[in-house]
Amino acid sequence: MEYTSTLVENAVNELSRLPGVGKRSALRFALYLLKQPQLTTDSLCNSLNKMRSEIKYCKVCHSLSDTDICSICSSSKRNHAQICVVENIRDILAIESTNQYRGVYHVLGGIISPIDGVGISDLTINQLVDRVNSKAIEEIILALPTTMEGDTTGFYINKILQDCNVKITTIARGIAIGDNIEFADEITLGRSILNRMPFNQVHNNE
Repeated sequence: MEYTSTLVENAVNELSRLPGVGKRSALRFALYLLKQPQLTTDSLCNSLNKMRSEIKYCKVCHSLSDTDICSICSSSKRNHAQICVVENIRDILAIESTNQYRGVYHVLGGIISPIDGVGISDLTINQLVDRVNSKAIEEIILALPTTMEGDTTGFYINKILQDCNVKITTIARGIAIGDNIEFADEITLGRSILNRMPFNQVHNNE
C-alpha cells in the first residue's frame, strides 16, 4: 500500500503494532482520529502517556494499580483469607465481572511455559508462598487457563503449598479445555468459581 502522507503511514505503522490490529484497521483508526477535535486526540495521547509513566504494580497481589496497594487489596469488604491465583489482570477483570467472588487475588504475571522461555523464576510464585506463610490464608483458588501450561503451573503451586496447611481448590471445568479465563462468558465463569473443587480431587480423576 502506498501512502500519500508519511505522517499517516507512520501513525498506521505504530497503531498496527497493537494486538489484533492489522494495517487496514490501523488506517481506519488513524483516519477516524484525524476527523476528531484536537482535544480528543490530545486526551487520548495524554491518557496513554500518563498510564505508561504512572502505573504501578500492587505490592501485595502484583496487579496493575494507581497506588502501591490496589483497591481490592486495601478493601475491608474483601475476604483476605481467600486468594484467587490468576495469570494476569485480564483474568481479574473477567472474574470481577461475575460478581461471584469477594476474596482477593494474586497475579502470577504468566504461566510456566518452557517453550516460551517462561520459568518459575519469571513468575510471582515465591511471593505467593510468602503471602501464605505470613498471613492467615485459608484457601488458595487456582483460576488458571485449562491448558497444559496452566495445569503445569497449577501442579507446581499445589506441590509447594502442600505443607502450608491451606486449602487448595481449582475452578470447576465449566471452562472448556484449552480456554483462557478472560474469554469465558460471565455466567460460565461465575459458576466455575462457585462450584470450585479441591485441586487434588480434580486432577487425580483425570
